[in-house]
Amino acid sequence: MKKLLLAVDHLSTWIGQAFAWLIVVLTALITWEVFSRYILNAPHDWNLDAQLMGYGTLFMMAGAYTLAKSGHVRGDVLYGFFQPRTQAAIDLALYIVFFLPGIVALTWAGWTFFQDALAIRESTFSATPLPIYPFKAVIPVAGLLLMLQGFVEIVRCAQCLRTGSWPSREQDVEEVDVDKLKQMVRADEGAAR
Repeated sequence: MKKLLLAVDHLSTWIGQAFAWLIVVLTALITWEVFSRYILNAPHDWNLDAQLMGYGTLFMMAGAYTLAKSGHVRGDVLYGFFQPRTQAAIDLALYIVFFLPGIVALTWAGWTFFQDALAIRESTFSATPLPIYPFKAVIPVAGLLLMLQGFVEIVRCAQCLRTGSWPSREQDVEEVDVDKLKQMVRADEGAAR
């Protein structure tokens, strides 16, 4: 079971990191548009639409990655003081009551939106229209990935309720925590003495 959970974590991480490269594409699009508009005096009407679709894709495809890394926003004011079993019970209830119905609705509606957009070959309303239906295909795909990662999180909650400790997760790049950084600096100072 542990291998399966970590495999889904790995899939979510890989997809999240792959789509993170859209940041480079978006930066290039914005830079090109600023250069083109203000230096060449030749703006592109399609560029803003492409930026919005790229950002939306990045945002949606990072959802499962963020869930796998426990990076979604939560009210940690009290949650952090609870025992792991209490945390798992709260998480499990929230996953069942809010997460699963919301993700099922997102995936279902996304699939419907995609089918409708594909049927009419929907495009943007600009002089140089861009197709929207490939962008709308991202919605149900992101929903399915988020649902898969959500099932893994539900299993983790059940395991924590049974054992009293959280199961391991795949490790990834961590944010630099100021307190950890201070401890590292103090440890280096102590070693130098």
